[in-house]
Amino acid sequence: MFEEPIEELIEQFSKFPGIGKKSAQRMVFYLLKEPGPRIDALIGALDSVRKNVALCHRCFNYAAGELCSICADPRRDHTIICVVESPQDILAIEKTAAYRGVYHVLGGALNPIEGIGPEQLRTKELSDRVVSADVKEVIIATNPNVEGEQTAMFLASQLRPLGVRVTRLASGLPVGADLEYADELTLGRALEWRRDI
Repeated sequence: MFEEPIEELIEQFSKFPGIGKKSAQRMVFYLLKEPGPRIDALIGALDSVRKNVALCHRCFNYAAGELCSICADPRRDHTIICVVESPQDILAIEKTAAYRGVYHVLGGALNPIEGIGPEQLRTKELSDRVVSADVKEVIIATNPNVEGEQTAMFLASQLRPLGVRVTRLASGLPVGADLEYADELTLGRALEWRRDI
């Protein structure tokens, strides 16, 4: 339908998560209207990410050097590790400004149906960090779904024998929620993790 280079770029954009064919077409036609310097800047930024961003050697977050900015920050509490599934989860927690420890990115969650076991995740690296550093607490912040819960239970069973405190993010009702619309699991968690007021 379009010239081959345009079709190829549409095809490449449509491979991004959440980008369908129509969105990819809009992106391509937007770029075609842009002046050359803007496209060059985009190409430069993509090339820079490809050349300069890798995984942090300690926590497996994205880093522009050997360590990510969080692991390299001496003001962070390196005795507390928050375990997340992906680097995007770090951003969500950092936005709260309520956590000052460091992180460990597993690279996913246990999912036997998809063939993802402990060997496919960075569980051994987490255990090694706990043993080799003066870690006092590991906060498990995997997603509150079946895979995340399974991963949290597995990690707790692996870490508790190492003498470290293992905690899980509390989950329950969001602020402003109506009880009648809460699912059983969410309401059950809210009751289980209730606290004194």
